[in-house]
Amino acid sequence: MTDALTLLETRKSPKIFDLVAPGPSPAEIDRMLAIASRVPDHGKLAPWRFIVIEGEAQARAGEAIASVFARDNPGADADRLAIERTRLSRAPLVIAVVSRAGAHVKIPEWEQLMSGAAACTLLLLAAHAMGYAGTWLTEWYAYDARVRSAFGLAEAERFVGFVHIGTLARAQEDRPRPALADIVTRF
Repeated sequence: MTDALTLLETRKSPKIFDLVAPGPSPAEIDRMLAIASRVPDHGKLAPWRFIVIEGEAQARAGEAIASVFARDNPGADADRLAIERTRLSRAPLVIAVVSRAGAHVKIPEWEQLMSGAAACTLLLLAAHAMGYAGTWLTEWYAYDARVRSAFGLAEAERFVGFVHIGTLARAQEDRPRPALADIVTRF
């Protein structure tokens, strides 16, 4: 297994179309989710939850997304609707991370939201550590109330992101990273 620092230094987000089968097994998915739930969580609120989308569920999810898109875009052709229909079936596994952040007497909502974002990050790192690759996306449908409802989200819940996980089909070039001099100051 790769040591922890090398793992952190080599994680990158591949192109979505480069995530292919096989995907993680049910036991691997459970392990990834257990790791993702080990994020900082002030107040032990677990202000996030996970929706596992794989197999036939990916087609159902795609239909929900395409249906909303078609209502808003009545002139959309079959090719465009096919794009919307396959948004969550491009990788073998998609895990939606859902924020349940809300008003709390001691814990600011911002901290709760960041805990959900940290869950996405740990999910990506867990996938990478287990030999898979992942990409975190939030596209238009993540922000649409009708799509959120179709996925069973409560009124106050929001998608933090959709983490697409699979086996890397080809090596990925690393993108340029910012120079530390451009992003670090000392107080």
